[in-house]
Amino acid sequence: MGVAKVQASREEKGRPDSNMANTSKSSSKLSILYAEGDSEVLAAQSVTIEQAGYQVTQAEGRQQVQDALKRESFDLVILGPTLTKNDRHHLPYMVKKSHPETKVLVTHTDGEGHHAVDATLETGRSMNALLEKIASMYPQQAASKAVGK
Repeated sequence: MGVAKVQASREEKGRPDSNMANTSKSSSKLSILYAEGDSEVLAAQSVTIEQAGYQVTQAEGRQQVQDALKRESFDLVILGPTLTKNDRHHLPYMVKKSHPETKVLVTHTDGEGHHAVDATLETGRSMNALLEKIASMYPQQAASKAVGK
């Protein structure tokens, strides 16, 4: 998990003007907790999300998600397809109990509803579809990223 924060910090240092579009906030990057059950998938997909301009904290499995939620709050929690179905079902409740304002995006669904989930991405969708879904959930964030380009 510390690696993701170091990588995000390096990204910011490499692009000193990346936050100029939104100077009123101390950090204009959306804070995302990204969870997967498979460490290789987690590492690879986290890089893609970070390259899209988001601050990503990684969590492998349910326990690391719970631990991360105890330490800090996030704008968005993404529950990836390699988590168990049980984890993708129960973790949204845990997120909302800890941080009611945090949005939850669950991937690898078949359109089934869940009252603690703010958005879903159906099984088999691409990383581009995931990034588009994030942007649609936070249109203000996407607009300020476009202005900052």
